[in-house]
Amino acid sequence: MLHIKSKKITLALCVCLIPVLLSPVITQAASESGNVAANQAADQRAALAKKAADRQKSNEEKQKTTEEQKEKTNEK
Repeated sequence: MLHIKSKKITLALCVCLIPVLLSPVITQAASESGNVAANQAADQRAALAKKAADRQKSNEEKQKTTEEQKEKTNEK
């Protein structure tokens, strides 16, 4: 009878201790994937900012060339 009780107690302890011991690993894995997502979001924001700057520069160049063309046509 004592042998059966000790098995039940051991089983109960194992069931309670294993999740407690593994919880830091699970938490760390979740935070690492969060860091990866944050890095990807930052990279995406940087790429969008660069793209917007390139568009603005392109638009300024187009505007400058059209102004130059207008000046040339006005001189004629």
